[in-house]
Amino acid sequence: QVQLVESGGGSVQAGGTLRLSCAASGPTASTIYFAWFRQPPGKEREGVASIYTIGNDAYYADSVQGRFTISQASTRDTLYLEMSSLKPEDTAMYYCAAEPRWIDPHERLTPSAYNYWGKGTQVTVSS
Repeated sequence: QVQLVESGGGSVQAGGTLRLSCAASGPTASTIYFAWFRQPPGKEREGVASIYTIGNDAYYADSVQGRFTISQASTRDTLYLEMSSLKPEDTAMYYCAAEPRWIDPHERLTPSAYNYWGKGTQVTVSS
């Protein structure tokens, strides 16, 4: 099965930038979707961005549209999330997820649609 390890989290001031990475190992060639999710303290996990690995089609939550960019390495073994204009409300544990099966478009930012998860990396944005 696919193993995922996130990195790149840290503390940054509002307005700053961070780039998260997710290293994938195992049968990554079978992965159709990669995604980033986040879970703020005391809240439920929410979808941030997803990417269709074959066509590079990306989907974003409204809250990050225009500020975050999801991308993947051509080898499909690394996922990235470029985050800019960060806000305190972006503070959360960020998780990488992968899924080898087709996901309906309206579910591509739904946690239950993904079977493989990393352990997360913390992002803290101070005002």
